[in-house]
Amino acid sequence: MAKNENPSDPRTLFGKRLAQVRKERGWSQEQLALESGLARSYLGGVERGQRNIALLNICRLAETLDVPASRLMEFESTL
Repeated sequence: MAKNENPSDPRTLFGKRLAQVRKERGWSQEQLALESGLARSYLGGVERGQRNIALLNICRLAETLDVPASRLMEFESTL
C-alpha cells in the first residue's frame, strides 16, 4: 500500500474490485486495455486507487468484462 493510500477510499476499493474481476476472467491489464480501448497505464492507476474513474469508463469496463456495473461497485466506503 502506498504511504498516502487510504484503504477505505472509494478509488482504492473500486480498484481492488476491478482487479479482482479482471483476474477472475483470467485477463492481464494489457488484455483489458485492448478489449476496452482504455490505456493500460490508466487502468493500472485505477486499480491502484490513484485515478478517479469516470462513470462512462466504469460502464465500458463492465461491458467489456461482461458483468453488471454494480458488480464493480460492490464495496463499502467509510467516507
